[in-house]
Amino acid sequence: MTTVAFIGLGAMGYRMAAHLPQHFDSVLVWNRNVDKAKQHAAEFNTQAVTLAEAAQADIIFSCLPTSHQVDEIIHQVDIKSGAIWIDCTSGVPDIARTQATYLKSKNVSFLDAPVSGQTIGAENATLTFMVGGDAEVFDKALPAMQALGKLIKHVGGSGAGFAVKAVNNMLLAVHLCAAAEGFTTLKAHGVNLNEALDCINASSGKSGVTENVLSQRIFNRSFPNTFALLLLAKDTGIALDLVRDAKLSAPVIALSQSLIQAASATSDADSDFSAAVKMYESWSKITLE
Repeated sequence: MTTVAFIGLGAMGYRMAAHLPQHFDSVLVWNRNVDKAKQHAAEFNTQAVTLAEAAQADIIFSCLPTSHQVDEIIHQVDIKSGAIWIDCTSGVPDIARTQATYLKSKNVSFLDAPVSGQTIGAENATLTFMVGGDAEVFDKALPAMQALGKLIKHVGGSGAGFAVKAVNNMLLAVHLCAAAEGFTTLKAHGVNLNEALDCINASSGKSGVTENVLSQRIFNRSFPNTFALLLLAKDTGIALDLVRDAKLSAPVIALSQSLIQAASATSDADSDFSAAVKMYESWSKITLE
């Protein structure tokens, strides 16, 4: 029998962990807020446990806001020898490599396995996993990830998963900034935004932002908080660090990162990433609706 633990029951983790009891006999959950873990256990037939108990599982998932928080937990518990730690955090590639080396000395395998698909993907178990680490460990851990995701790819060695996720979210930021500017321009010229959106989504200018974010979050002014703007700002910073580490020139990435950082700095701490367009609206005095 394989025991699986899930550490971190935030907006994504809470929904992800809910699928595990359908595939494993013993599913342990831990959260800093103990009541939330108990609520999950009552709702999904998992077991709310201490952090020390979670660390004794055969497979350990973690999904926390930052790599630093994961690192703190890794260094404060005795992890079961032979376990596989799968970190679904949108983390820092260098920290993943350090964590993999440290855990290997404890006979624990580590995969950096961030996910994409937002809360709807977590709820429907259709997430995309981009996984870095040893290929043999990936093969062993694949069934556990298949319980949570639809597309699961091994993209390279330790840190590669975090790198792909950072670039993915950087592209999200680029598309969001470009869409905000483009549709502000259209409205300034009296164009019907909803009709224009239909045209663009049937044309070469479409993106995930135009196909999903504009109509479902911005034009209807709902801005549902499923992925924090603060976390997008963090991820764009990781992507820009990757550019600098490679000594590359990436002016679009650099500018978009600055814009997202500025939007985050001028927004409420719990703002959804889509609320970044409000910065553009404050500049232009044009509302995208």
